[in-house]
Amino acid sequence: MDVVSDAISVVRTGRPSSNRLRVSGRWCVRLSAYEGAGFHVVLGGDCVLLPDGGGEPVALGTGDVVLLPHGAGHVLADGPVSAGDARRAVPFEEVTEADVRQVGNGPQVELLCGKYRLDRARVHPLMAELPEVVHLRNRIGAHPELRAAVDLLARELTGDRPGATLALPSLLDLLLVYMVRAWLTEASTGAWSAALSDPVTTAALRALHAAPSAPWTNARLATEAGVSRATLARRFTSLVGRPPMAYLTWWRLTLAATRLRDTDAPLATVARDAGYASPYALSHAFSREFGVTPGRYRQGVRAV
Repeated sequence: MDVVSDAISVVRTGRPSSNRLRVSGRWCVRLSAYEGAGFHVVLGGDCVLLPDGGGEPVALGTGDVVLLPHGAGHVLADGPVSAGDARRAVPFEEVTEADVRQVGNGPQVELLCGKYRLDRARVHPLMAELPEVVHLRNRIGAHPELRAAVDLLARELTGDRPGATLALPSLLDLLLVYMVRAWLTEASTGAWSAALSDPVTTAALRALHAAPSAPWTNARLATEAGVSRATLARRFTSLVGRPPMAYLTWWRLTLAATRLRDTDAPLATVARDAGYASPYALSHAFSREFGVTPGRYRQGVRAV
């Protein structure tokens, strides 16, 4: 797997949910903060997103996509709203999928609004680096995969199409990948957009993610990246924020935690797949990283 896929897969839990929102005239709805990520796709019309906490309003047009990767609360409205109007916004939960709220005359706006469930306990630094609001404008020629996913989503939402129950969640998963990919392409600042643009760091990351349980050393990884150990250490540490072997240890333990959460695999299997020689070796490293043994960690996440 590649770094972006891995960064998303370890944090994603459950299946995404979505609702269509069709409104017209004067309207204002509130979406509360969420332990996950929220997104909106503007299928038709124009509206404004106002983040909680005094963030700048974001004007959205047809075809625009917006991701709120840290689950920030926000308001959606037909246009700029005052602080008082924002406080009186209708809770999103009170607006059903079939509801069309008509207050006076005005153009209709149609949105696909949804959420991804995320496990914040092991967020990859790539995902943590995403800003509170990622606005991806509908521009000709920009991000063709994202545009194609938006078009497919719009079609799946039109009428009672056979297989839509299976197709829609899969398209929403694709949408998340394409949103993160588009942000990485557009980001002018940020460590991870730079890291994934650097051929040496990218080669090392791909090697570690492709075979995390392999017996990696700095020398072997430097050979894989085609540079000296000193060059690898300098460039990798500068862009990723930690040395290659430290990143590998963190990633192995993150994978182990994901296996403990999502499977019933024996501890010996989890240890082997994460690159540890024995359950004891994994338990020692895991306790140092998470402050709890693997067994207690599994019990805790299963009880939630």
